[in-house]
Amino acid sequence: MNHAPLAERMRPETLDDIIGQQHLVGAGKIIREIITAKQPTSLILWGPPGSGKTTLARIIARETGAAFVELSAVVAGKADVKKIIDEAKERLYGKAFAPGGTPSLFDVPTEKTDAQASARKTVLFVDEIHRFNKAQQDAFLPHVEDGTIILIGATTENPSFEVITPLLSRSRVLVLEPLNKENILAILRHAAKREHLDSKRLPDKSLDLMAELSGGDARVALGNLELAVQLAGTKQITTEVVETAAQSRLPGYDKQGEQHYNIISAFIKSMRGGDANAALYYLARMIQAGEDPKFIARRMVIFASEDIGLATPGALNLAVATFQAVERIGMPESNYILFHCATVLARAAKSRETTDAMQAALAAAKQYPDLPVPLQLRNAPTSLMKDLGYNKGYEWQAGFTPDEGFLPDEIRGLKFF
Repeated sequence: MNHAPLAERMRPETLDDIIGQQHLVGAGKIIREIITAKQPTSLILWGPPGSGKTTLARIIARETGAAFVELSAVVAGKADVKKIIDEAKERLYGKAFAPGGTPSLFDVPTEKTDAQASARKTVLFVDEIHRFNKAQQDAFLPHVEDGTIILIGATTENPSFEVITPLLSRSRVLVLEPLNKENILAILRHAAKREHLDSKRLPDKSLDLMAELSGGDARVALGNLELAVQLAGTKQITTEVVETAAQSRLPGYDKQGEQHYNIISAFIKSMRGGDANAALYYLARMIQAGEDPKFIARRMVIFASEDIGLATPGALNLAVATFQAVERIGMPESNYILFHCATVLARAAKSRETTDAMQAALAAAKQYPDLPVPLQLRNAPTSLMKDLGYNKGYEWQAGFTPDEGFLPDEIRGLKFF
């Protein structure tokens, strides 16, 4: 009897078994071409949990005839890596070269030995590679370069930020998409068939809810199915059972990760586009994920000046008052204030006139950093300065403009508005 979890028992063994990720495994796509050519290559697989990163790595190794070694960046140490590298050298070059260094051209016999004839590549799969620090990632470089190992790293974080540049340049970054609801339903139906669950025992509405609650994570969906079967016993798996099995799913949100920046970007752009519904949705997601409410309020203060500006001058006062209220009142009561402010900002008339003028003024100041201030505008606290013409002809009154203007002669005609 197989006691492995359902998600493990259902893991695809060939590319044709994979549901989803057709942009990578379909006809003519990169992973299928790698397998067809029997030439494994170093890859960084970037995608959300349960999207198939480990499965793809295992299939690549199996289908190309390479040894597969799995390493978790969470628990692995320096000794683990050294042992894996030594074993990879032995597979590739034979015992004569293990655990020493990679042989040079002069070391390799002109006629193939039995060991060389049976040489086998090693695919080293590093799960959560982003958890390795820079020095640990650096340790893989020479062994990837000389072909001792084929490195396949899996990460849920943007590799641009989490994987060192030299390793990225020696690998192909492949992006896995979240599985959609239809993908999850297909996986669940396949599992139900293998587990002999007919439509009477597992109704479509229960399957549909299970897919909805999975968040695009096949492992979560299969885990919920397995638990729901155990909870229901011989009875029907109702939607109530599914809800009990699934409980509440924590949002996929890391306050230091890419999702953090993607959602705040969507929030700002929704307000900019005047879509209050979308703005409130993204605001709710941030709050439910535990985002710092002061961070959200600060961004609204900036938005009120940057994107609303002169069109609705009072928006800045509202945003500043929102930040102060959030700071003083705290959560959860600050929810009212945040949603109030976001709604007003989204509905307000927009103007980037001041923002554009600011950029133009900064560019002008950078281009002309040393132009002298016109004499009529200069301060004249001494009689000598007055004799030299400082402040000459200037009179203060509303709307008064000196004949010579306010800008230096070289840029007198410059217009920011």
